[in-house]
Amino acid sequence: THKPAVELAGRLLQMVNNDFGAQGTESSFDGFEVEKMQHDYVLNKVFLSDSGSISVEVAMKMALQYWFTLQNDQSSHSNNRTNPTRKTKFISLRNGYHGDTFGAMSVCDPVNGMHSMFAGVLAQQFFVDSPNGPHLNDAAATLAQIEDILKDRSHEVAAVILEPIVQGAGGMKFYHPSVLKRVRKLCDDHDVLLIFDEIATGFGRTGSLFAGWHDEESYRPWSSLDESQDEVNSSKRDCQSANSIVYPDILCLGKALTGGYMTMGATVTNKRISNGISDTGGVFMHGPTFMANPLACSVALASVNLMVQSPWLERVRSVERSLIKSMSPLAKLDSVREVRVLGAIGVCELHKGLTREEMASVQQQLVEDGVWLRPFGKLLYTMPPFNCGDLEVEHLNKIGDAIHKVASKL
Repeated sequence: THKPAVELAGRLLQMVNNDFGAQGTESSFDGFEVEKMQHDYVLNKVFLSDSGSISVEVAMKMALQYWFTLQNDQSSHSNNRTNPTRKTKFISLRNGYHGDTFGAMSVCDPVNGMHSMFAGVLAQQFFVDSPNGPHLNDAAATLAQIEDILKDRSHEVAAVILEPIVQGAGGMKFYHPSVLKRVRKLCDDHDVLLIFDEIATGFGRTGSLFAGWHDEESYRPWSSLDESQDEVNSSKRDCQSANSIVYPDILCLGKALTGGYMTMGATVTNKRISNGISDTGGVFMHGPTFMANPLACSVALASVNLMVQSPWLERVRSVERSLIKSMSPLAKLDSVREVRVLGAIGVCELHKGLTREEMASVQQQLVEDGVWLRPFGKLLYTMPPFNCGDLEVEHLNKIGDAIHKVASKL
């Protein structure tokens, strides 16, 4: 290996195991020794790859190879030579999005997603309804469906994969963090792995260093439909307990990993998975040519170091307040169903989906107004940067004004 890869892996393990404390600062611990971490799901192995989508491919292959190796080993020590049912399926949420590569496409929404034309050739997975709102009771059907599948088919299921708290390109929907705790318990009860896809949500985007760290205090999405919500800038939000963190068995990272300068992804897992694959002499079956290349590793290391040394949480909160102020007037438009904000994510959901021609026209109008956004379906959304002090309130106001201008004409 090489120094940038080693240093990057060490830095990522610090971050994903909360060795910086809940706010992602470097002041909470003197040093990082993964073997001394106390929680039950210590993430201690990093596999570096080419992109976020490939990190999902790697995660899925890790889960499949883990069960394949384990079941083969059990069969070799058993007098019963009948082939056991292989754990080869995944449970995923509808409206989920995990990437455009082949395996990742199979766990994206098969009906409403962008990959429906490939439905006949993709691996068939189990899908459950996504939570229909931001509150815990909005996820009752989701949790019940996951439990039903696991009760009947856990012998077929390798892992549950989901985007924690925010479903990204599948609809920019927010859901309650307690869902993650309950899914974690269901996976443990039924001997199934849990994969978090934090490619879009990781590195502070939602107001927590990772979305899986949210608790009931830190998770305060703002919605134009919720008149009873508390103030989003409550001081309690930034005092998360380490006990609230939900750790997956496998974690996928990308996007902000390199600050957008280089293509790179990372898949992080625990000793259970890595030992399960390698203890009997196995080797993880993935090895892209440019994985962990020194240039991308150096860029990623510089990016994450800049983040943890910056007042990133303060900046996210500032962006959040500005988005609420600039986008809330959109809710008064007849064409708008809801405006919602969480961290540095602002979403305007329309009543009706845009046609292809309307999307092209809306995007052109936004560009002419000096704003680069990608409308799709019913959504006009923004995920502005928070990695510098130069993002002025006027820039965020400009985004809100440009969206208001196009939405008022729909």
